[in-house]
Parts: sequence; C-alpha cells; structure tokens
Amino acid sequence: MTEAIVVGAGPNGLAGAITLARQGVSVTVIEAADAPGGGARSSELTLPGLIHDHCSAVHPLGVGSPFMQTIEGIEWTWPEIDLAHPLDSGSAGIMRRSVEMTARGLGVDGSAWCRLFGPLAANFDALAEDLLQPLLHLPRHPLLTANYGTRALLPATLLARRWATPEAQALFGGAAAHLFHPLTQPTSAGLGMMMVASGHRYGWPVAVGGSQAITDAMVTTLESLGGTVVVGSKVESISELGSPAIVLLDTSPSSASEILGNRLHPRIARAYRRYRQGSAAFKVDFAIDGDIPWRNEDCRRAGTLHLGGDFPEIVATEAEIHRGRMPERPFVLVGQQYLADPTRSKGTLHPVWAYAHVPAGFPGDATEAVVRQIERFAPGFRDQIVAVTHRSTKDLAAYDSNYVGGDIIGGANSPRQLVFRPRVAANPYRTGVKGVYLCSASTPPGAGVHGMCGYNAARSALRDLVG
Repeated sequence: MTEAIVVGAGPNGLAGAITLARQGVSVTVIEAADAPGGGARSSELTLPGLIHDHCSAVHPLGVGSPFMQTIEGIEWTWPEIDLAHPLDSGSAGIMRRSVEMTARGLGVDGSAWCRLFGPLAANFDALAEDLLQPLLHLPRHPLLTANYGTRALLPATLLARRWATPEAQALFGGAAAHLFHPLTQPTSAGLGMMMVASGHRYGWPVAVGGSQAITDAMVTTLESLGGTVVVGSKVESISELGSPAIVLLDTSPSSASEILGNRLHPRIARAYRRYRQGSAAFKVDFAIDGDIPWRNEDCRRAGTLHLGGDFPEIVATEAEIHRGRMPERPFVLVGQQYLADPTRSKGTLHPVWAYAHVPAGFPGDATEAVVRQIERFAPGFRDQIVAVTHRSTKDLAAYDSNYVGGDIIGGANSPRQLVFRPRVAANPYRTGVKGVYLCSASTPPGAGVHGMCGYNAARSALRDLVG
C-alpha cells in the first residue's frame, strides 16, 4: 500500500490527508501541537461554559468549498444578519444572504450592488471551481472568470467608486480589508468581491459547537478511512519521516525550507526564505453579561461586524499597518457567534470573539484599542465585560508556527504573491523534492477553512504518483 505522511494537522493538512486516504493511500498526520485543527479549534478561553473560537470563526468560504461539502458531521448555522459595518452616524452597511434584501438597505446604491454581486452570487459555485485553484490554470468557466477578473484586478479604492453612500462603500471595504494589504494596490478588490459574493450565495455561517466541530468532523472522516493523527510530535527534518511515497507539508515556506534542508534546490530554498509574510492580528476574547449594546439596532442581530469607520478610514488604517505603524483606531472584526449558536453561551453570559489588524510582529498590547473600537459603536460595552483574554502576535506564533509574526493568513497578499504563491512555478505545491508538496495557506487559494490548499496539493501528488 502507498504510504503518505502529512506534517501539520490544520484544516489543509487534514484535507490533504483525507483526499489521499480516499484513494487508498495509508496516511499518518503528525502535529506538533497537543491537538489537531490549527486555527480551527475552540475551547473555554474565558469562563467555564463559554466556547470561544481560537482563530478562524466565521466560514463564508468553508460552507461553499467543494472539498468541505464532502465532509459529513458539520452542522452549519446562520445569524439573522450575516454582516454589519456600523458608522459613526449611527447607520450601518448591512449584508444579508439575499442580494435583493441587502440592496434595499443600501438606498441609491442598491441597483449598483445588485448589478455587481447578483451575477457573482448566482454563479458562485462555478466561479469557485476556478478561484479556489492556482490562478495560473486553464479555467473551466473562462467567460465567468474573466468577467470577475477584470474587476478583481482593480484596487479596492477604484471599485468602491461604484457606490455613493458611506454604507455601501464601507460594507465592501470591510470585506476587502480581509486581504491584510493596502486597498490602494492592484488586485485588492478581488478578495472583497469573493467574500461578498460567497456571503450572498451561502451566507456567513458558523459551525455549531465552534470551529472545533469542523476539525472533529475531519478527523473522524480521516480515521474512518484508516488514517491516523499523531499529536505532540514536532518534525524538524525530512529524515525523521522514513521513506513514504508522499509527504505533504502544512507549514510555512520557511519551515518547509528548514525541514527539507539540503534536499531543497538552492533556488527554491531562497524563494521559500524570501517569501513575504503579511500584516498581523491581535486576538481578544471577551466574556460579557448580556448582549453588546450596539447603537445601530441591526448590529445587535449580526453574526459578524467590521469596525473600521468609513471607507477612507479603512484605507488609511490598512496603509498605516502595512508601513509598520500601529493606528490609534485599527480595523477590528467582532464575532457574535452565540447569536446563531446559543450552545456557546451560559445563561446571560456570552463569548465575544474579536481581533484587530496590527503590524507584523507588533510587540504591544492592543486590547484597549479593541475595547475602544467596540465602545465607539456600542457605548457601555466596557461595563459588560466579565472576563477577557488575549493573544498577541507572539502568542499567535507560539500557538501555531504557521502564524509567523502573528500573520494568520499565510503570507502577504501582494499582487505578486496572489499570483505566485509561494514561488514562481507552474505547480505551486511541488517543492522540487520528489514526493514532497507544500499544502498550507501559503499555497493557492490562500487562507480560510476551506481545505482547498490541502486538497489541491494531494491531487497534485496523486497525479505525479501515477505519472
């Protein structure tokens, strides 16, 4: 029987392992941490009975992922409102799963919103077949992909001119800010379009029981196929693995370079070492008594909130972070997962998930900046806090070695790295070492609990094995 070893039990490592096991390969997954899952883990981080997601929490790309749709045992649940972006005026950009309902809330911008996102949402499944692959491939839906691509190549600042109202611009800008890159750069519109389109097709759901439930379902699937997960074992050299036919590395490029050592071609080793990491996150978890007192009523029913002010403010703060400067009012994401999944709460005590965009390797404590941003749009929030814990950029890197410098997205989303990640190559998963493939979020299609990096890498390994 063909044997494979997967280094790293994050969502991509597990996806790659499952893909191999489904083809009859004997798979062992080796994880350095004491539990599988990487960023898709949950536990009681503040108070007993309150379930917090450690990193990834909301899954617009996960529920629509071609791979994740093959995993049984995940129960998705949706809030009444998927996404809200409050403004200082008291108004908010509100995104519901329905394009038409969202458009009705955007006033004069409603028709322009529908014209852009209506076709993208209606054809999202076909579009995802191409977008969740390496960009350099023959598209299955060339006209659809080209129509998306002509706009995706634009700076987000240019695409945002389609809308006149602060609400519509901010709603798009907050989605685009998930890029962790300046919104004035070419290609920065693409991720915002993808996030909104996937939200209109599938919503922005959470997994019942926390993101840990996704990992649990994947591990169960792997074990049902005969695969094994070993935790608490750090792989430092390829020589430790024996001679399996296939090795998948769910690691950062720099870690892959260290593991492969002198087996790696010097040119590829240089590319991996020079791979650029992105800006960072600073994670904060709160236990609160009662619901957050958002000034805007719709925000009280929203599962996810983007706190960054209007579109020009988002552009300015993301540019500051990219320059290595910590803004006074950083872009903050807030998750009220308990609204869709009450099992995470205990009585009137609720878990609140949040993180701020900060410069790479930011050494400070951004907890107060996060509290101030929430207070800005929800006066009185501070008085509801019962317990709080945080993970700094250093803590995130210690939690998961793929989060280099606190970078939770697997590398800078610069125009070059969006096309060529982790290096310039026809097949981005091959390391140049026979039988060894990189499958982390540093490979296409990038970050998110969608499993497609691992799935694509495993499919590449299987093709090479046969060929």
